[in-house]
Amino acid sequence: MYDGMPRPLFSPSSRPRRRALRAAALAAALSATLLAGCGTADDGARDRRASASSAKGFPVTVDNCGTRTTYDGPPSRVVTVHQHPAELMLALGLRDRMVGTAFPDSAVLPELRKDFEAVPELAEKEPSFETLLNAEPDFVYGGYGSAFAENEGRSRKAFADAGIDTYLNREYCGKKRVSMKDAYDEILTVGSIFGVRDRAEKLVADLRERVDGTSRTVEGVSPVSVFVYDSGDKSAFTAGGKGLGTEIIALAGGRNVFADLDDVFGDVSWEQVVARQPEVIAIYDYAGAGSVAEKKRFLLSQPALADVPAVRNKRFVVLPLTATLVGIRPPHAVEDLARGLHPESFR
Repeated sequence: MYDGMPRPLFSPSSRPRRRALRAAALAAALSATLLAGCGTADDGARDRRASASSAKGFPVTVDNCGTRTTYDGPPSRVVTVHQHPAELMLALGLRDRMVGTAFPDSAVLPELRKDFEAVPELAEKEPSFETLLNAEPDFVYGGYGSAFAENEGRSRKAFADAGIDTYLNREYCGKKRVSMKDAYDEILTVGSIFGVRDRAEKLVADLRERVDGTSRTVEGVSPVSVFVYDSGDKSAFTAGGKGLGTEIIALAGGRNVFADLDDVFGDVSWEQVVARQPEVIAIYDYAGAGSVAEKKRFLLSQPALADVPAVRNKRFVVLPLTATLVGIRPPHAVEDLARGLHPESFR
């Protein structure tokens, strides 16, 4: 896995100042020839900014991972770094605010696919600071902490110096415990930043009902023991008791065999996996960690795992990693996992 100063939203009259800030930041990293590529923001964004001061529900002040920002109106040119922030934005009906995204982890939710494909992809992984500046955003929303990696020139201060607001997924604020409530709170906070709190509240209500419906379906079943396999060969990288994965498993009618691991994620030995005899293995699927087929072949080829019930019976459930991260996906993951753990309850 991947690892502040309050500043109001810029008004139309201050756009020359903002462009100057952006140009100064870019000059620190690029040659003068590259600087020539930075243009003026489109008229649509300017019109939206002009009406920001009268936007309902503003100003909004948000404390995010140690950075306090006051928004006088909703951001109008947004880049999302990583897939789960992009999906959250799209689920809130904010496609028209998005000027770029980056680092798709897995297949997008079917209902969001068309809108997602319409957003320019700036990079397969995290874009460089220069690439992000060239998109002329007024807001960058990062999913993993690596979105704002200081050692790669993308610190939140660097963006602030360029006149660009930033927001980091609360999962990476160092709280050391992540829950379904965090997913709901993330949606509500982003909804407030963009002036669509009503949409956010409806989305949260719908997602809560999805979870409640699944929990009712598996009510009374005997919990199935589950081992989460994220990656690893010498040892296993798995979901610990402080992560959202453990709550997803419980809501789906299961029990994480490493719920006693005192972290969101951590390494365990294969001997520990054997000793805990999981009935189902939940494989996390994401780019760069080997395919699901490769992970299954590895697990099935290990003699030491042959007598583990999940391996012996080839009981695997696949979850996209994005489904277990703070955003709109975890409620979907509860249902998907429950169907794999208790198929008889869904017939």
